[in-house]
Amino acid sequence: MTNVGVVGYGVIGQRLADGVARQGDMRLVGVADVAPTLAVRALKEKGMPYRLFLAEGADRAAFDALGIPVAGSLEDLAVACDVLLDATSAGVGARNRVLYERLGKKAIFQGGEKDTVADVFFHGYANYEKGLGRQFLKLTSCNTTGLIRAVDCLDRAYGIRRVAITIIRRVADPGDYHRGLTNALQVDKAPSHQAVDLMKIMPHIQATGILVHTPVTHGHILTIVATGLGRIDKDMALRAFAAHDRIRIVRIADGFLGNASLFRYARDLGNPRGDMYEVAVWEESVVESGDDLMFALYIPQEAVTIPETIDAVRACLELQADRLEAVGTTNRYLGMGTWK
Repeated sequence: MTNVGVVGYGVIGQRLADGVARQGDMRLVGVADVAPTLAVRALKEKGMPYRLFLAEGADRAAFDALGIPVAGSLEDLAVACDVLLDATSAGVGARNRVLYERLGKKAIFQGGEKDTVADVFFHGYANYEKGLGRQFLKLTSCNTTGLIRAVDCLDRAYGIRRVAITIIRRVADPGDYHRGLTNALQVDKAPSHQAVDLMKIMPHIQATGILVHTPVTHGHILTIVATGLGRIDKDMALRAFAAHDRIRIVRIADGFLGNASLFRYARDLGNPRGDMYEVAVWEESVVESGDDLMFALYIPQEAVTIPETIDAVRACLELQADRLEAVGTTNRYLGMGTWK
């Protein structure tokens, strides 16, 4: 059984803990955080299903005053683990790496960290083999993760030469206040980092992209124009997407009108926090334009990177050497593809 710790119990950390806890070949040793946040208070109110460890700089008295049990320090957690999933704020993970190196532990960082924090920029489907046995892996961002899923899917089936992307990006996660309340759209300088990051993972594909920040909180929507090595028609694309356990095909005609429809559907399914691990492609958005194929993709930003992070555990610890066996194991434990 592989022992895993989650460092940072925020938006991503909570979901990583839940995802690891569902893996039949992994054991969640515990989670670490620095303050009695609302997430930590909720953990206590739920009966402490996960042991809590305190990161450096935490005020133990603040936890004691709230009756939140503490199992030890971040170093105690790290010593007990085979791998740490670092979901701390950008820059904190790089500082934590010093501890992981000193203890000889493997660690996986989220997309907010700089690429230099890790040995490999990792995606479970696109470059699993490059992560095998490496000490430090870094995940792609939420948008890049979902983007690569879809592009890699088409690329492996038919071959892709070039993609052009427009990202309609939610401005903040639900419950966040730090970005303020806005009534505006904001355009970033092109190319977007998601297009650049895709080329780092898949250097044989040319990619460029534009990103537009939007004042919503539930999910991103990407439009993608893909140019294949040969012509890819709508039926070909839908067949490839339908075979992928991390891509869900939805229809406007069925009521999936946009991001809010998908979030509500996830809640109606009873998914914790309304999470979705899979990305969604609108069937009616898949259109041919000359030799190009265009489609729209929904990215549930809070949970989409969880499967690929668990893939990274499998790669760095070499639990499975084969890419499809690894991602298939992750998918099975997470219940992905069960809607088919």
